[in-house]
Amino acid sequence: MRNENWTREELVLALNLYFKLPFGKLHTGTHDIQELALIIGRTVNSVAMRLNNFASLDPYHFNRGIGGLKNVSKDCTRVWNEFIKNREELIFEAESILAEREHKTIEVKYRNIIDDIPIMVGEERLSLIKTRVNQSVFRQFVLANYNYSCAISGINATDLLVASHIIPWAVNVKERLNPENGLCLSAIHG
Repeated sequence: MRNENWTREELVLALNLYFKLPFGKLHTGTHDIQELALIIGRTVNSVAMRLNNFASLDPYHFNRGIGGLKNVSKDCTRVWNEFIKNREELIFEAESILAEREHKTIEVKYRNIIDDIPIMVGEERLSLIKTRVNQSVFRQFVLANYNYSCAISGINATDLLVASHIIPWAVNVKERLNPENGLCLSAIHG
């Protein structure tokens, strides 16, 4: 495994994964961390440490009196600051990088959610694909924040859970993909 500085691309992938995992899963035993380590050619410890570095930058955890690892690199801080107010770009960029590393296109990787997009070309199609991919990852973020359980009933059957926006998607562009603007509800309550 490599021992050199992390690239911006690797940090983008790590930050994306950070938002997909509950705080209690930022350790080497987590399958998604092990998978990312394989994809980027880093050790599992290295990836887990990087995620915990991001946790130390997260005001949500700071306000809870919980901190991640200290001595965060300037590169981590730079990537955090670049995307913390623009999660739409983070999600789509990270998911595009992952698709490329898996030798797929973003359209193939997310085929199940974009199959019904009308045949069109250029910016309109890309915009629709980006929206669908981002909504899919927003769901992952919200479910992770609620430990994959409905906030009302406690149901933990993932297929029955939906990520509902507190501030509606169309009302506030800045909060669209903020996991703190989401509630994990069962389909009955959503």
